[in-house]
Amino acid sequence: MKIVSLLPSATEIVYALGLGDDLVAVSHECDFPVEARSKPRITRALVDSDQPSETIDHEVREKLHEAGTLYDLDFELLKRLQPDLILTQQLCSVCAVSYDYVKDAVKGLVHSPRVVNLEPMRLQDIFENIRTVARMTGCSEQGEAVISLLQRRVERVRSLVSRIDTRPRTFLMEWLHPPFSGGHWNGELVEIAGGVDRIAKSGQPSRRVECQEILDFAAEIVVISCCGFSIDRTLREVAQLKSVREWQCLPAVLNQHVFIADGNQYFSRPGPRIIDSLEMLAVMIHPELASEYQFPPVAFRKLHTNRQNS
Repeated sequence: MKIVSLLPSATEIVYALGLGDDLVAVSHECDFPVEARSKPRITRALVDSDQPSETIDHEVREKLHEAGTLYDLDFELLKRLQPDLILTQQLCSVCAVSYDYVKDAVKGLVHSPRVVNLEPMRLQDIFENIRTVARMTGCSEQGEAVISLLQRRVERVRSLVSRIDTRPRTFLMEWLHPPFSGGHWNGELVEIAGGVDRIAKSGQPSRRVECQEILDFAAEIVVISCCGFSIDRTLREVAQLKSVREWQCLPAVLNQHVFIADGNQYFSRPGPRIIDSLEMLAVMIHPELASEYQFPPVAFRKLHTNRQNS
């Protein structure tokens, strides 16, 4: 079977199912596992992500209004590959090539592939996406094995935090300028990890948040995981917050409980590594669990808010 993945999360699912050799092309953002980086790229971004986040936000809105998409799809490569299965999404027009855009593209192919829309809103939906891909690729047994392992890890986190007496107010930020809360599955992850995020709307898209709402919530822990940004890239944006009086007054900032996570690899990728994101949250919110889990420095780090850098 020839598979084209237009989502980093779908690519990770395909590899988790042992189908990496069947991948004939991936999106420009598919970089995990390492083997995926050698696959032909079939998409490219129309917005430069190296700009300030406010500029990116403006250009995203402008491009969506004018063109309806933020990505180019290589139609010629698609025609040459003639895939059997294309994995895409309808969840977020900002994150990847849209389902409708892909459906229009495949009309010109001689052989009409299956176009599968992966649109998770909650943690259970992510497991169902894995099950769907497994079923469509004829490896349902392997899919159930992958899901079972991930579910056991979730239950391990639940078990650990069940011993905790307090649930700190935790704000997971998906974008800084303007501020957005983490949407979809992220509020659920915070809850499972032993925190409370009343700003997040579980099962709903991420949303722009007014500064007053953030102040009123008075988060004891802030996790900044900017969608598509590495830690170093996010730190360039965080530097602007040092002059914002309201930011300096947050309990999380005053008590040095601000964390920066790699939002390109974690939290915004609804694939197998979403459970890594959950385990990271458990450690951030309840550091007494730190001995249970170990993560590389590039995954997340604490922001030392009284210094220039973390």
